[in-house]
Order: sequence, then structure tokens, then C-alpha cells
Amino acid sequence: MKLRRFIFLGLLLVAFADLKAQAGPPIFIDRIENIRFDGKVDEPEWEAIKPLPLVQYEPRAGEPPTERSEIRLAYDARYFYVSIRAFESHENEIRATSLYRDRIAGSDHLEILLDTYNDNQTGYIFTTTPTGIRNDAEVFNDAIVSTVTQGGAFNRDFNTFWDAESVVDEQGWTAEMRIPFSSLRFQSMDGQVTMGIIVQRKVAHKNERLVFPAVPPITNWAFLRPSLAQKIVFTGISPSKTLYVTPYLLGGYDRNFTLNETGDAYRENSETQWNVGGDVKYSITNNLTADFTINTDFAQAEADDQLVNLTRFSLFFPEKRQFFQERSAIFDFRTGGISRLFFSRRIGLTNTGEQVPIYGGIRLIGRSADWDFGLLDMQTQSLDTIPSENFGVLRLRKRVFNENSFLGGMFTSRIDADGNTNLAYGLDGLIRVSGDDYLTVQWAQAFDSRQEEGYSDYFRNGRLALEMTRRRRQGLGYTLGTIFSGENYDPGVGFVDRENFKYFTALISQTWLNQQGPFIFHTIQPFGNTFLDNGENQVISSEYGLEWVFTRRNQDSGRIRLTSVYERLTSEFGLAQDVVLPVGQYDFYRINFRYNQAIDRTMRTGVQFETGSFYDGWLHTLNISPGWYISKHLQLNLEYLYNYGRFDDRDDRLNFHVARLRVGTALDRKLSLNGLFQYNGAQDIFSLNARFRYNFREGQDLWVVLNSGYNTDRMSAFPNLPSVNNQSVLVKYIHTFIF
Repeated sequence: MKLRRFIFLGLLLVAFADLKAQAGPPIFIDRIENIRFDGKVDEPEWEAIKPLPLVQYEPRAGEPPTERSEIRLAYDARYFYVSIRAFESHENEIRATSLYRDRIAGSDHLEILLDTYNDNQTGYIFTTTPTGIRNDAEVFNDAIVSTVTQGGAFNRDFNTFWDAESVVDEQGWTAEMRIPFSSLRFQSMDGQVTMGIIVQRKVAHKNERLVFPAVPPITNWAFLRPSLAQKIVFTGISPSKTLYVTPYLLGGYDRNFTLNETGDAYRENSETQWNVGGDVKYSITNNLTADFTINTDFAQAEADDQLVNLTRFSLFFPEKRQFFQERSAIFDFRTGGISRLFFSRRIGLTNTGEQVPIYGGIRLIGRSADWDFGLLDMQTQSLDTIPSENFGVLRLRKRVFNENSFLGGMFTSRIDADGNTNLAYGLDGLIRVSGDDYLTVQWAQAFDSRQEEGYSDYFRNGRLALEMTRRRRQGLGYTLGTIFSGENYDPGVGFVDRENFKYFTALISQTWLNQQGPFIFHTIQPFGNTFLDNGENQVISSEYGLEWVFTRRNQDSGRIRLTSVYERLTSEFGLAQDVVLPVGQYDFYRINFRYNQAIDRTMRTGVQFETGSFYDGWLHTLNISPGWYISKHLQLNLEYLYNYGRFDDRDDRLNFHVARLRVGTALDRKLSLNGLFQYNGAQDIFSLNARFRYNFREGQDLWVVLNSGYNTDRMSAFPNLPSVNNQSVLVKYIHTFIF
């Protein structure tokens, strides 16, 4: 109780402050012609453009670069161009760790953030390396991850159409990016288009990041915050109404095993698959895009990670299917924790991850003035006992008060062929109160025709989340939040991790930024949170503690966290390996240590160790995640988790391993093979997901995908389990026609 009072007293004493990077006046971008797009940057047109002035972001913010860099911006009627002449004074120190798209860790690179709508909240990230590979992503919520609402910051699975070429020479390396205006969404006013941009060069072997404008490291990922971007202006650009038609052809073989009618043996089921379908994308205007999909397929999506749940609540698996990635930020509506009003994995996937065939659907995304608009409608086929369903989402959002604030709403529907309906709506807002202090508000209600209360009891069907926080990593910071969740709140197109509770949280922090010494920054923060049940307002669970977080000058990072936990179980709680925790009240204490080496090391590792009492026993967890960029043709990433738990009063034990190995291979930028090998000792399963890709050109791919699952303890059940759990081989050809 003393710690709780201290936290709230500290929050009452927080003073609002305003610390923002002040970018210069808007820059008018040079218009050029006759650029040979070859990565060499040797045309007189490039030489005539003044390079951008760069400064260090890390390790010594604001100081001059230690390596000379010339980054230039230009455009013509069709493309936005970015070029770099990256000088390197150390021979053989240019790092290019991969030839596979979207893998830039450990590589030197040129990267830009482009806030195309100039809304200070969202943007696109484009990156290329000395091998000319491309990485693209979306940023939203001004690159800030919320503590209470868990508002996201990045969508790293986003892909769009653009090009990059690079050349390595005796002076260093050069590169050119060419981004079609037809791949960007923007608004024109009086013949001018204003965007925000942050440009950076990463010198991997020095862990040095150079930026323009001179963004200060006031938050995590400050160099990717749209609100800190430099404004740039284009004149006379108007992209054509581009039409992309992308049909696919798929064939394959699938087999699995099910119990026979008598239940004393397994029988093999095999099936040959043939399928055709496709997507259509049409740019109706420069800020309104329509996507159509028919017989939608996601065969080339990477398999989900194997996880073990040691909590009482649902596991969350991220969306990896490409159709749901583009501008997914507009459909982002968090309702506290990892819960959200819309979760695209509810469409076409069962709770166990089994695929449900999709007839098709439509998506409309656009902007008009200060309004964002999103519409999604998908129709699934029936599968076994699951009837055909229609999923609908409507999203509206408007910028209000100032350039960093918005109010919005969302409506979702899920209607099946049997006449069952689930309807939900939500209202949300992000308000910049003062300086770096923001208020987040989310309210949602869900109504299901199968609930006994029907539509009458609004609060039991609702969920409210509030958060007040300071978006800054310097000096005094804080977060204060609360969540209320009714017992019947269950949005049919959303995700809910837990229900029927009240939640309160508080955190106060002090962060020191250092130009000298071993740390770039380090933070001390006491924190606390409590869950209460809605019926008797009794504490369900609570957690209080103290945390020290740091980043070293060499970009290694870590934390030490001490936690006091209270849990009240009103029913038995089953863990892995048949360990059951009895009803009761539990107080226990945990300590967590984590250390991650810098991601730009060619050979690195991360270590996390947590130990302490756990309910009425002890639990020790070790997590190791080494990575090795052997060459640009081969990368290995291993994640290993070991859990050992002891419950002496009941003579129960937890003792299992989870291992995950990602192998990335590439002959060149066209031909690649990626493997995901996983072992889950809690479920005695080994699985393999291998994806071969030949990229003829942008939008034209041949995929061969192998999925296999194996039972590693066949004698654990009667009848004995088959050696192969499931197996499939799929071949998919995709071809994009551009009109």
C-alpha cells in the first residue's frame, strides 16, 4: 500500500513540459529529369542538388558524423527519388547481411520515414542496403507504444511497389530509391503537396545513426516519429489512377490423421488442392484506394510461432496475411492491454488457427481533408460446423484541436448464415493536452443476439480505457490509466484477453540522457497495477515493483525488474504438463533480468532470466536468442526457452523446452529459401515451415511452401499418436498486371 500511495502522489506532482524538435521551414524538393536508375548516383542532375545536413542521433546525439554522407532528394512526374553517397573510411567494413527483402538488421542502410498525409501520426518507412534489398513498413500512433492501451507503433509486414538499387565501390557505397507516387497516398492543396520526412544513414560497424533533421532522442524510436519530421513540398504532382490486377494459381497436397469411428486407431486423410483467385487494387483518387479480393488465399504467409501459455488468459498471435497489412493503422482500435475492437485474424481463421475459406471481399481506405475513412467487408465459406459468415468494419477518424490529436469511431458486424449477429461500436480519441502529455480515450460496446441480456444492459456489454501519459524519454515521465470491462463484452470481430474487471495502473519514471559515459540513457521507474472484479470489487490480481532500464553506448540494452505479485484464483487453473493450481490467494515475488546485444552486430545474442516464487511453488525461466549473420547468403536466428517449475506441496513439476530456429538463405535478390523449425516440449510437437520464393520481378512470384508437424511423444496417449501430425506441400504462382 505504501508503494501505491507513493506512485499516485508522484503523479500528482508531475509538471507538464514541452520538449519537441523544431524542424526548419518547409523544403521545396528539386524536380529532375533523365535519371538513370542504376544505383550509381553519378549524373550531373544529382550533383546539382545540395546534400542534406546530417548529425548523429546515436551514439552522441547532435555531434557531427564520423563518416561523410551525401543524401539528396528529388522527384519527377512519376517518382520520388532518394540517393546516397555513403563514404566509408574503413576498408572491408561495409556491412550487408542479407539478400532477402525486409531483413536489414546488422546492415548499413539508407532509410526514410515519409509522412505522406502530413498528419504527424502516420507514415511509411522505406529502407535499402548496400546489396539493394528493400524493407518497407508502416508507422502509426507517432511511433509510440502505449502502456495501458498497448497502442501499436509499427506494421513491419507491410509491402508496396517501389524500387532500390545499390553499388559498392572503393569509396563506400551508393544507392538510389525510386518510389512511385501511385504507391503513396497524399493530399494536394493549391497545387502543392506537403509531406514530412526523416532521413537517416546507419553505419553498422560503428553503431552510428545519422539523421536529418536533427531529431533529439527524446523517446524510443524518435527518429521514426512523424511529428518530428521535416516538412517537404512538391509541386505539380498528380498520380494516375493505377490499376493492379493480381491473379494467382495454386496447387498442392495435404494430409492429416484423425481417429477412426471406434476411437482405437488413427486413419490418414489426404487431399489434392487446386485453387484460383486474385486481388485487384484501384487508386480511385490520390487519397482513396479500393481493394477487391476473390477466393482469397494466404498460402505463403509464415507460420505462427509456437507459444506456451502460463497465464489464465488468451494468447495473442499477430496478423501475417498480406491483404490485411496495407494501411492497417486506420483499423487499429485498442481497448486496453492487447484487446482490440477489430482483429483481422477473426476473419478466415478459427480460434485454433485452422483456415476457413474466404469467398472474397472489398476494402476502401482514404482521406479527405482531416478525415480518415476505412471500410472492410469479407465473406467466408462454411466449414464443417461453422456456417458462412459476413464480417464488416467501418472506421472514421478526424483530426481535431491540433495537429497531434484526433477523435474517431468504429462499427463492426459479424453475421452468420444461421441468423446470429454480433454488432459492436467504439469511440476513441487521442488528445495532445500540452507539450508531450497525451490523453487516450477508448469506449466500445458489443451486442450479441445469443446473449440472454440481448441489447438491454449497455454497461455489462461495454469496455472503457483511459490513459494519461508523457511521450518523452527524458527527465520526469508518467503513465496513469484505467480500464473497465463488462462481463458480456465480446466483440465478434475483435480480441479480448480478459473480461469482467476494473483495472488501475500507474508508473512514474526518471530518465537520464548522457552524452558521455557508458549509457546513452537509463531509466528508473516504480510501477503498479491492480485488477478488481466487477461484482464485489475484490482484488483479482495486482503487481507492484521497480524497474531499471538502460541502453549502453554500444547500443546493447537491458533491464532489471523486481516485482511483487498477488493472484486470487476462484477456480482451478491448469498449466502445461497437467500441473493444476488450486483455488486460493497467492502472494509471490519475481526478479527479471534481460540483456540484448545491439541488433547491428553480425553475431549477437539476447538473454533473459526470470526467477522467484510462483503461486504456491517456484518457477525459473531462461530465454536465449542468439543470431548470426554468417554472410549475405545465410542467416541463423535461434530462440530457446526453458521453463522449470516446482510445486513441492503437490509434488508437481514443470520441465519443458521451446526452441525456434529461423534459417534465411538467398542466392540473390530473386531466389530465396526460408525455414522455420520449432519444437514445443509442453505439447511434444515439432513443426517445419519452409518457404521457397523466386521473385521474377516486383509483383511476380513463384512460391513453394512446405508445412509439417510431428508428434515427438507418440506413446503419451491411447491409441498411439501418428508420427506425422499434418503435412502439406503448396505451389503458388502470382502475377501482377499494371494498367
